[in-house]
Amino acid sequence: MIKFNIKRSLVFLTMSVAAFSANADMLDSVKQSKKLRVAIELALPPYGMTNDKMEPLGSDVDTARLLAKDLGVELEIVPVTGPTRIPFLQTKKADLAIATLSISPERAKVIDFSTPYSVVQIVVAAPKSINIKGYPDLAGKSIAITRGNVQEAELMKMAVGAQIVRFDDDATLVTAAVSGQTPIVSTATTLLKAIQTKSPDRQMETKFVLRTFELGIGIPKGEERMLAWINEWVKTNRSNGKLGAIFKEFHGADLPPLSK
Repeated sequence: MIKFNIKRSLVFLTMSVAAFSANADMLDSVKQSKKLRVAIELALPPYGMTNDKMEPLGSDVDTARLLAKDLGVELEIVPVTGPTRIPFLQTKKADLAIATLSISPERAKVIDFSTPYSVVQIVVAAPKSINIKGYPDLAGKSIAITRGNVQEAELMKMAVGAQIVRFDDDATLVTAAVSGQTPIVSTATTLLKAIQTKSPDRQMETKFVLRTFELGIGIPKGEERMLAWINEWVKTNRSNGKLGAIFKEFHGADLPPLSK
């Protein structure tokens, strides 16, 4: 009888542990593992980049470091490109994405977003010699973008008669712009600076601002407790000025007022 009771107790304990593991949400799992995996673009300065020692830095990197520190866990950076940010969340290769993710209704269908922590400005740019003042001037021209970015839908709607050329990542887009393969691009102002630095002779300039997008921390669907914790964290660190200080350090400007 004693042996049977011990065996039954062990079975019950095993089932209880399994049930806890199955029901544990991300916040519990991250705290238990003491590690937070954050997807970050490291080819989009000053949000994410590497120095000459291949060490990550940038405003998104420092934001992730601050978040992990406040959560009391170790940060593991998971490098991603624009098109892989959301798939990495969906396939559990990363817990969160702090990777210049603009908040949009389309993306909100597949992942959750925190309240805005930063911004990115998207522009249409071209050499000084090309006359572009607005969407109508793009008719009959090719305009390059990085696949999966939020301006794609807007360009398809507004740039009537334009041909949209899609590149798989930001690095390839920069190479194409620098070489003159795609003289007209729609990208973030930060990436435009990289193009201008690498090819000053092309005299790339902003033609018009497409939109200013607010950025949110990406979270897999269904992680309500983690989402609530991060929203409170964003609110606190916007209020105490820490997120503003990170933005100013890397962008050389004050963090604009955010909507929430």
